[in-house]
Amino acid sequence: MEHLPNDLTLELTPGAFPLSTDSMVLSAFVRLPKQAKVLDLGAGCGTLGLLLCAKDDRCTVTGLELAEEAHLGALENIARNGLQGRMESICGNLRQLPPEFTGRFDCCVSNPPYFSGGPAATRTPLARREDCCAPADLFAAAAKALKFGGDFFLVHKPERLAELIARGSEVSLEAKRLLLLRHKQDGPITLICLQLRKGGKPGLKIEEEALWGTNNEPTAFYKSVYHITED
Repeated sequence: MEHLPNDLTLELTPGAFPLSTDSMVLSAFVRLPKQAKVLDLGAGCGTLGLLLCAKDDRCTVTGLELAEEAHLGALENIARNGLQGRMESICGNLRQLPPEFTGRFDCCVSNPPYFSGGPAATRTPLARREDCCAPADLFAAAAKALKFGGDFFLVHKPERLAELIARGSEVSLEAKRLLLLRHKQDGPITLICLQLRKGGKPGLKIEEEALWGTNNEPTAFYKSVYHITED
């Protein structure tokens, strides 16, 4: 059992994404408009949705998840936290987005798989494989679900940045904000968070952060992401 801000809890299902740096940093990176309607693509057992509900008590989150076991885990997490009025989980394929999702959401979020398909990928849990959630499919789903002017937020590996921006451009999602994250201040960039806007104009703001300082002390950014307050 993982304990989240505002007394929410998360129970992980086998093969689901753990409560990782990726999810924590992405939830902190997301900027929600008032009373935002959010779609979590590849939602797993509801990790991002719970973090966003803890962050903003006025948002609502719909999770779309292919794996039935993870979907059922999300339903349990929603019920245990009393969030039935603010969160829902739907078992479905983002390649076949429900028609009623078209243009419905203010924001989309995703912590997608990082591993490409192929024979070796079959040994990797479904939640971590791209063969059911390729970048082209992910961006097409986000573009369809978003209102004009809505934002898509995702976390990924830095070596995929050029591909992600290009995929977004193909479906009128313009890159607007980029976070370059280092685990240590003098180390390499290990993660990126990207915000893209449906119908947005060109103009990219770049931010840089680190989780740990050169003295191996947690940075102010780390403390804000993990909700650590000074005594």
